Amino acid sequence: MQVHHLNCGSMREVNPPAEAGLTPARVVNHCLLIETDGAGLVLVDAGFGTADIARSEETLGQTFLQRAEPVLDPSEIAVRQVEGLGYRADDVRHIVLTHLDLDHTGGLVDFPDATVHLHDAEYRVGMAATSQHPEHAIRRRPAHWAHRPHWATYSGQKGNSWFGFDALELDGLPEEIRLIPLAGHTEGHCAVAVHDGDKWLLHAGDAFYHHGEIDPENRWSLPGWEALEELTETDRPLRLGNHARLRELIRDHGDEVEVFSAHDPWPFERYAARISM
Repeated sequence: MQVHHLNCGSMREVNPPAEAGLTPARVVNHCLLIETDGAGLVLVDAGFGTADIARSEETLGQTFLQRAEPVLDPSEIAVRQVEGLGYRADDVRHIVLTHLDLDHTGGLVDFPDATVHLHDAEYRVGMAATSQHPEHAIRRRPAHWAHRPHWATYSGQKGNSWFGFDALELDGLPEEIRLIPLAGHTEGHCAVAVHDGDKWLLHAGDAFYHHGEIDPENRWSLPGWEALEELTETDRPLRLGNHARLRELIRDHGDEVEVFSAHDPWPFERYAARISM
């Protein structure tokens, strides 16, 4: 399988500490476009979409626009990048979501015929009319799924183990693509594991925000960004426990698995540089 790394929505700039040895960069929406042999194109997360460009206050809301400062560049949305690779929108037959936050779901409307795969707990909370979590109305935007996509949901009833993590196989997709439950940021948050023919890639969604949090040898902090991470969590012990598990995964299996999150700009820059070479 060939894996393309896409930035489907730049947002506000973040400034790393000096000890990180990095330069300031804009937050990204790191999505994957996977070319499979028999299942068509598979998109992992959907970033922002055409409706977010045209009607941002309606689909994203003022709170998110002020908080995230999205650039909303039409050339960054997934459907334009898919077309830029020579494909049509309907070639994307599957979308695998880490969770239902609005910066991961805006592109759903641009692929109306795709099957959308996600954890059952995420689907149930996301579709609920009300929620006890105060961030729900800000983060889950029904306009992104008003076209009534075909949902495929999963729980722990159908799965196996992946490097010690629970792993869910996805209907109609090859076993090289798996859903890895990592709740904490949201109730049904998952990572997505993809084998690119060389090693495993673990798209960890929002399980962590930047790689300084999970580096087993060189940890560093971005206090402002991590404060947002705390604001948006639904279960702190689970979230922090996942940080520890991901550090162990990198320490013990770093030669077999590459781990990155959805919004960390610096790993995305490295993947983009590899592709352009």
